[in-house]
Amino acid sequence: MTPQRNIRLTVNGKTYESLVPVRMTLADFLRGELDLTGTHVGCEHGVCGACTIVLNGNAVRSCLMLAVQVDGASLMTVEGLADGQDLHPLQKAFQRNHALQCGFCTPGLLMTAYEFLKDTPNPTEAQVREGISGNICRCTGYAPIVQAILEVSQEF
Repeated sequence: MTPQRNIRLTVNGKTYESLVPVRMTLADFLRGELDLTGTHVGCEHGVCGACTIVLNGNAVRSCLMLAVQVDGASLMTVEGLADGQDLHPLQKAFQRNHALQCGFCTPGLLMTAYEFLKDTPNPTEAQVREGISGNICRCTGYAPIVQAILEVSQEF
């Protein structure tokens, strides 16, 4: 029998309680248990950044954490960016600048950029490139992503 533990956490402003296997990753918990499938699982080694969420104000890789580690924490997934059907300014900037193609990396890039812009208002292009350097995108070539982040930085 797999050991389990009860956890309580706040995700996108909503509190959840759940009994989870102690070895379940946070990414699997978000996707499988809470049906928040915007958090994508790519490499499962913390390299690609597709699973990035904001945990207690910091961008983290949810594939590298266990769900039991976030007991009592507050986190935001990509689903928490929009206000209902009203997209977050960062999401709108990604749309306007065509900063996505297949979209697989987009949730992780959005969460990384969201946290980055909170810490770095009015960044330079070099700062943006450094800020997102931990996220891999195989489609866009990064130029539209960087442009979207620079554009929206004026609104943050």
